[in-house]
Amino acid sequence: MRARPIALKRAIANLVSNALSYGGAARLTLSAREGGLVRLAVEDDGPGIPEAELEAVFAPFKRLEASRNRETGGTGLGLTIARNILRAHGGDVVLANRPAGGLRALASLPA
Repeated sequence: MRARPIALKRAIANLVSNALSYGGAARLTLSAREGGLVRLAVEDDGPGIPEAELEAVFAPFKRLEASRNRETGGTGLGLTIARNILRAHGGDVVLANRPAGGLRALASLPA
């Protein structure tokens, strides 16, 4: 696949950083090519996100953590940037709460 590796690195780093910051852990699973796509799941052990907010958190500056302190929360751009980068490469990222608890960010890219 043709890609901008530094941009993809940033997208993945943003997803992993969120998992570590808000979920206390980050487990990455890369799935083999299927249906023309490669998928990367980033899972954490945090509280998840309310179902009504799963899409809203991709909006610029949208944060669920209310603190303005950069030590306890970011600027609300990490998911926006990750999605924009992945979509620019023909892929996407979606969020889902895990049945056992925690959150899954599923990134897909054409391969």
